[in-house]
Amino acid sequence: MIIRRKKERIMLFIGDIIFFITALWLTLFLRYFEIPTITVFYSHIIPFSFLFIVWIIVFFIAGLYDKHTVILKRRLPSIILNAQIVNIVIAAMFFFFIPYFGITPKTNLFIYLFISFVIIVFWRIYLFPLIESGKRQNALLMASGNEMIELKEEVNNNARYNFYFKFALDLDTADKEALEEYLRKCAKENNISMVVADTGNEKISSVMPFLYNSIFIQSRFKFLDFQKMYENIFDRVPLSFVKYNWFLSNVQWLPKITHDLVKRFVDVVFSIVFGILSLPVYPLVFLAVKLGDKGPLFIIQERVGRDNRPIYIFKFRSMSIYEREKITKIGGILRRTRIDELPQLWNVLKGDLSLIGPRPEMPRFAELYEKYIPYYNIRHFVQPGLSGWAQIHHSKPPKFGVGYDETKEKLSYDIYYIKNRSLLLDFYICLKTIKTLFLRSGL
Repeated sequence: MIIRRKKERIMLFIGDIIFFITALWLTLFLRYFEIPTITVFYSHIIPFSFLFIVWIIVFFIAGLYDKHTVILKRRLPSIILNAQIVNIVIAAMFFFFIPYFGITPKTNLFIYLFISFVIIVFWRIYLFPLIESGKRQNALLMASGNEMIELKEEVNNNARYNFYFKFALDLDTADKEALEEYLRKCAKENNISMVVADTGNEKISSVMPFLYNSIFIQSRFKFLDFQKMYENIFDRVPLSFVKYNWFLSNVQWLPKITHDLVKRFVDVVFSIVFGILSLPVYPLVFLAVKLGDKGPLFIIQERVGRDNRPIYIFKFRSMSIYEREKITKIGGILRRTRIDELPQLWNVLKGDLSLIGPRPEMPRFAELYEKYIPYYNIRHFVQPGLSGWAQIHHSKPPKFGVGYDETKEKLSYDIYYIKNRSLLLDFYICLKTIKTLFLRSGL
């Protein structure tokens, strides 16, 4: 695929490892003011190799392999610094609890923090763009609707893509009869190397013979499907493309037995282990709530579960018993730290919830959304979860009350998850959720 997301991640990963090693060598050089001997370097590189693996995971959780890190360069130094501070803390704990390697590099770790931060920032901001730079190919976009505008603006405003939409044709207003002539003339006179088109549009079907001849016979340009490109760039499904036949073609209705069994096993183990570890929190929350307004510790809320079944989830109460819509001071702390959701581990153990899946909706809201948002009930096809694809991507979820536009966008992420669900995707969501929890940015 022309979009270079996989290539970027591989190059960033290899570069990070190289500069982790380089930073270690420079640290030893500055620490002892001499070129490190093979013995000294070897005694450090072995234990640090284990740490490099953990550090890469920290980078991943911090979002340093997401596509936005290539674009938002101003935020990179702070993200890298925070990630490296976490990495140094992990390293200090590693050498303290595992003295097997015979080194306790306290001073070295402080030196390493400074050196690694400087050279990784240099690598990410200055060296990597030089490797990735190249002439952008001219492309033609043929689609319609807001999604077409979104895709055009995203691609044309970011040099990370190796193509540029020189022309964008709105199929809603295009003349079907003159479409082939326009395409032929545009490709010939403007050095078009790629055509991105909505193959589901009936107007495109009229120029399929020309596209086939240009792509497979003459090799004049490359061709990409608009919907697939949109999904790969925005990590969600464009709702304007979703019809009944789309679900039949793109969503696997049969159970994914291996995926479901492993997922349920992880749910049970996680809920038991973390449920036990969280027990000391319960008496503290109980005292805090009782000292507040003396109301009950728990609340039980009805939600819509899998196959539209009602489920009842448990939470620590954060709302006042006197003013229905008011969050108490203690409740605000519980919400910001996500402690209020700890009792939902019981729902995970019961099987009402999974760790990963679309967040369950209130019945009265779900009923409204099903009336006014097409295919909304598809999100009840899978088990709802504590966190999901929409929660780590959607920046403006409806917080209180009904929000149709926000819910439509959230649904586009939920449909993406339902289409692409896998153990690897679930693991990715888990790692990104950890980042969200630490940043307290909200689920």
